[in-house]
Amino acid sequence: MAYYRNSGEIHPSCSRKFNHTGYISNRLMVMIFSLVFQFGATGSFATEPPEKISTAKDQVSITLTIYNDNLALVRDRRNVLLDHQFNRLAWQDVSAKIRPETALLQNVTAPSGLRLLEQNFDFDLLTPAKLVEKYVGKEVAVIRSNPATGEEIRESATVLSTNEGIILKFDDRIETGVPGRLVFPSVPHHLRAQPTLMLSLLNSSAGKNDLELSYLTHGLSWHADYVAALNGTEDYIDLNGLVTLTNQSGSAYNTAKLQLVAGDVNQVRSEPPFARKMMALAAESADVAQMKAETFFDYHLYTVPYPTTLAENQTKQVALMSAAAIPVNKEYILKGAEFYYAGKHELSYQKHVIHVFIQFRNQGEGMGVPLPKGVVRVYKKDAQKDQQFIGEDHIEHTPKNEVIRLKLGNAFDITADRVQTDFKQIAGTARYASIFETAHQITLKNSKKEVVTVKVQEPMPGDWEMIAESLPHTKLGVGMVEWNVIIPAEGETQLAYKARVKY
Repeated sequence: MAYYRNSGEIHPSCSRKFNHTGYISNRLMVMIFSLVFQFGATGSFATEPPEKISTAKDQVSITLTIYNDNLALVRDRRNVLLDHQFNRLAWQDVSAKIRPETALLQNVTAPSGLRLLEQNFDFDLLTPAKLVEKYVGKEVAVIRSNPATGEEIRESATVLSTNEGIILKFDDRIETGVPGRLVFPSVPHHLRAQPTLMLSLLNSSAGKNDLELSYLTHGLSWHADYVAALNGTEDYIDLNGLVTLTNQSGSAYNTAKLQLVAGDVNQVRSEPPFARKMMALAAESADVAQMKAETFFDYHLYTVPYPTTLAENQTKQVALMSAAAIPVNKEYILKGAEFYYAGKHELSYQKHVIHVFIQFRNQGEGMGVPLPKGVVRVYKKDAQKDQQFIGEDHIEHTPKNEVIRLKLGNAFDITADRVQTDFKQIAGTARYASIFETAHQITLKNSKKEVVTVKVQEPMPGDWEMIAESLPHTKLGVGMVEWNVIIPAEGETQLAYKARVKY
């Protein structure tokens, strides 16, 4: 194999043969090209070519696609000066929680002109303790000051150990602790001031190149929060959606194009990401235009209509959607249990709570867009026109035109008493071919000054039949019965029924 120099650069004359045959591994090629640069035409070894360092100052653009499950795709495009052929590129300002196995480097300027040979993620960060640890077995300088004269005395010492403290070996003694200032000749090669992705690559031509590094990272997440204002007559709401973004990735993203994916993306679970100490979160709020939503695979993609900055260890909120005067229905629901129908209950009366729901449909002006899962918090003005919190509930990913039901709490002025008025087993045993007949009476009381309707929902197990009832029921499904019970203002209504259940 022959090498020659041209304009200060070294070229392997048989590089095409290697590229064509593919018989030499990437790691071996790195070693070969490293030796080529170290071993000049004179036959003597020279210094290894210096690293080319790229920082966020080189950025042309950065795009973040953030998923629900603590995952994000970063696309970082930079303008970088490269040499012809072999380059060692230190790509700084990457996420501290990068998944390095997902990194992909592309040359946008000359797509076919770049070949990646090797990449390493250096996450061993520079600290005083790490620096001393890397110098175990090596010589450092120890500088002390004479307290009387201020004169500095310099000695050489070898670091013997850093386990539970520093042990130093001088020419005539061994000391523990640090008797003065330690001075190091240099920073070890793999000890970085910040997380760095090291890239060894071949480039077809020298000069400025637009490179794009794409990678997946943990530490970036988002979720939706919704705020609803219920009107005085409780038949309309105004709804505003916010996206809450959290950046704990160990890196800042300035003026980034931001996209959010709503949906549950499958991930192969592997080793946990690199641990990193996080500081307390700061909060920031922004008033922005509504996001653009589009269908993307089996998910939904939301694009923030302007560049935004996500600082390290920051929580930020941006507007997702806004809609006014959405029609809602208020519901009172009393839910029973299956065990009521398989045994005798000796309690004469049993108090039950009545749940309060509101429901509305995802349609109409401002609505009709896919709503990401999140928490909806509902407020209503009191008599003094002050907004008061009245409840919250979680919603799943909701496509357009679907009904959204929110449980806000339990009714205070509406109560229910239940009593089992009859029970008998007419066939079978307790565990096989059982047939039970059971009767119940539910007394619903209303202390409000207006008429209310309570939906009494009873889960009927097994093969059931309604024998008698004081009000007509509706069969919601195979095992669910519902009665709409109207209760007069400041009055009460009784629901009585008898059912036969076969197991």
